[in-house]
Amino acid sequence: MLRGVIGVGAAALLWASAAAAQETAGFFRRNCVSCHTIGGGRLTGPDLKNVIQRKDRAWLIEFMLSPQSMLDRGDPYARKLLEEARGVVMPMIAGLDRARAEALLDLIETESKAEKSQFAGTQVSSRPLTAADVAEGRRILRGERKLAAGGPSCLGCHTLRGLGGLGGGRFGPDLTRVYERLSGRKNLAAWLAAPATPTMAAVFGNHPLAEEEILPLIAVFEQAAKNGGEDDSPALLVFLLCGMGGAVVGLLVMDTAWKRRFRAVRALLVEGNHEVD
Repeated sequence: MLRGVIGVGAAALLWASAAAAQETAGFFRRNCVSCHTIGGGRLTGPDLKNVIQRKDRAWLIEFMLSPQSMLDRGDPYARKLLEEARGVVMPMIAGLDRARAEALLDLIETESKAEKSQFAGTQVSSRPLTAADVAEGRRILRGERKLAAGGPSCLGCHTLRGLGGLGGGRFGPDLTRVYERLSGRKNLAAWLAAPATPTMAAVFGNHPLAEEEILPLIAVFEQAAKNGGEDDSPALLVFLLCGMGGAVVGLLVMDTAWKRRFRAVRALLVEGNHEVD
């Protein structure tokens, strides 16, 4: 009896431990992989493999909880990280507290010992990108090719130079120079695989881009960077002109219809007056 109770208790503890580890891994995937790998090399931020051998846990936890505070105090290692990241400051992470920071460090320590971490990063091809890649990327951008996981097209929120027509949306930033802003394929692939902004994370968290969709998008952004400039399509002006044109056409149609209706009624009234006379 006692052995059975102990066995059930041990199983419950193991289940709880596995669930906690899975939750921590999910948190890392949602919030960290767009800037960091574990054993896959630098992205915007440093590779985190064996990071606890570079700085002690107390320092790492303090930095994770408030990177800007460490910089404001002039911490030399925090300043070094800022320089290596080309001035990009690690943002405050929503939902990160001391207990979760400890759990993340435990995860990083475990993954650092693995032959290959599950967070080694998105493997993107280094082959030269072709016109076919660009054409396929444009299809994905416009929504002409449905995304495998059911996510929305990029143009619902973003625009890109050279798309023509009404261009794209203005809710998100212009993507013409995103290849340059994220410093090339590797960083851009990591961002597309797991975007970390609140809006993008909410949209693509359960509908991530497939690996075969990422490279064509990179091809479009790489070409846009080479062509330079920002989106110059007067999308709002074109939309307004189209709207005004449609309104004028609608008024003309209504005017014509009402004239015919008025003439028809008038004809009956005139005919009726003649009969009375």
